[in-house]
Amino acid sequence: MPLKTINSKLIIKAALVVCFLSFNYSSAQEIIEDEKPQVEKTKDSITNQTRIKADGVAAVVGDYIILESDLDREIAQLKAQGANLEGYSRCELFGSLLESKLYAHQAIQDSIVVNELYIQQRTDQQIQGILAQTKGDMEGLLKFYKKDSEQALREEMNEINRNGYLAQQMQEKVTKDIEVTPEEVRTFFNDIPKEERPVFGTELKLAQIVIIPEVTEQAKQDVIDKLNEFKRDVEENGANFTTKVLFYTEDSGSKSTGGKYTLNRKQPRMVKEFRDVAFSMQEGEISEPFATEFGYHIILLEKIRGQEYDVRHILLRPELTQESIQKAKDKIDEVRAKIVDGTLTFAEAAREFSDEEETKFEGGQLTNPMTQDFNFELTRMEPELYAQIQDLKDGEISEVFQDEDRVNRIKFKILTVTDRIDDHEADFAKDYLKIKNLALQDKQIKAVEKWQKETIADTYIKINGEYRDCDFNSNWLKK
Repeated sequence: MPLKTINSKLIIKAALVVCFLSFNYSSAQEIIEDEKPQVEKTKDSITNQTRIKADGVAAVVGDYIILESDLDREIAQLKAQGANLEGYSRCELFGSLLESKLYAHQAIQDSIVVNELYIQQRTDQQIQGILAQTKGDMEGLLKFYKKDSEQALREEMNEINRNGYLAQQMQEKVTKDIEVTPEEVRTFFNDIPKEERPVFGTELKLAQIVIIPEVTEQAKQDVIDKLNEFKRDVEENGANFTTKVLFYTEDSGSKSTGGKYTLNRKQPRMVKEFRDVAFSMQEGEISEPFATEFGYHIILLEKIRGQEYDVRHILLRPELTQESIQKAKDKIDEVRAKIVDGTLTFAEAAREFSDEEETKFEGGQLTNPMTQDFNFELTRMEPELYAQIQDLKDGEISEVFQDEDRVNRIKFKILTVTDRIDDHEADFAKDYLKIKNLALQDKQIKAVEKWQKETIADTYIKINGEYRDCDFNSNWLKK
């Protein structure tokens, strides 16, 4: 009985950085003869049943050789990223792995450049995620990956993530220029039978006012002085810059790597001020303290490799005084009181008092980052935001919340519900943006389907072992 895959056009949320899509194709493939690799009994990572694991060549896609153990490692990484794999067969996941290798192979042919900074950060996150689940069992992690050191493990995971990144970039290249016209959106909607039209859940429109405690000039100067002290100690006394990073930096994202980032002139992923300073320096130089929205930095430029700059940095954030924190709290209490007694409307107060530039000029109206409109579907709202507004009636003003974000350690805010749309069947006029997104996704899926069909036909592909029995939706093998 052939193993079955699920006919799905859904994205597996955490899957290997690349969107795994399944399609039906027809193209000739070549099958390699069975090998006789070493075998061992093991527990299946999805079903938890005992199965025979053969770590031989499971497939070849272009320049990529896929081992049986590669799938187990990919599944482990998916679980570490929080993916729910219940209901997905090994065949489906293996088909997704084949697709990612196809994208990666073609990305190399198209000379797509890898962002090494992103790769290193992703590997760090994955390792920390797995260790969090295994209570810091690095020895067990190395045993699973059959590595004798953390460095060897990082190199292998970097390679896996590098291939995933190439796959993602290739897929984006296929779909990035695809757009839909209003007429295409209308046609897409009208082609959906009425009984099959989607139902959208209850949606809210939200607004907020944010007050941020002011940082004093003295606090800023204290941080600048401390960074200058670090710089002098390294330059004049031979102190180790990386050691100071480990002891003092407030950038949690780079602390574990000694504050290291790799910048690429062609890929502007870092804030402008940081890039401008780094790209103006010479190897071995330490910058003067400079400010970004995150705080104050100094940079050590370690190496220039063509378009890539290896840097280490220390980030310090000015301390907030209790006086400035209390002043901000008093201010938002006063603003809330004026709204409640009718002196100001919420929108007027936001425009006059809010410190959040992104929302104040819209009367505090929040934009949904997923849909880019003002509507937040209740069941898909971030848990923290949901907890803050779940008991609010329309037009009611929330209590004052103390919050934080990646820039501000402390901020105070109040929220209100400006509109509520109960759950309803999709309506072309009311839900145009959502329907447009569905139409765009449908068009992108068809474009990827066409690209994949053509690329499979032109790429050297072999399938081996138990995976010959998979009923792939894409025709990786010819039956």
